[in-house]
Amino acid sequence: MEMFKLNNGKSKMNNIFNGAWEIIETEMWAKEDLDLVDTATINFDGERGDFHFICVEGYMDVEYIDGKAEFCWQGHDEGDEVCGRGYATIDGDEITGRIYFCQGDNSSFRAKKM
Repeated sequence: MEMFKLNNGKSKMNNIFNGAWEIIETEMWAKEDLDLVDTATINFDGERGDFHFICVEGYMDVEYIDGKAEFCWQGHDEGDEVCGRGYATIDGDEITGRIYFCQGDNSSFRAKKM
């Protein structure tokens, strides 16, 4: 019975994050840079997700813990393989969080539901 409650709680949490979010602000990059190739987005779909901004594409493995979406990711930045981790918290129709590149940059971000 306890297992059912835990899984049910996780399902409710990931449903809150599910969908497409437009990245509207970061501490490192200007919005016009974020949208260089296409509109900067982060997308959650249960335990998976993806994001792209500037020339970065990342594919996420997501876990929902204590009201946060925590993820590790791998992808490409201008053709080079990159990886990292990150997290997001939800506040109404916006999420805030941070994306980390392994042995590289990290930045906070703010996104709104699309």
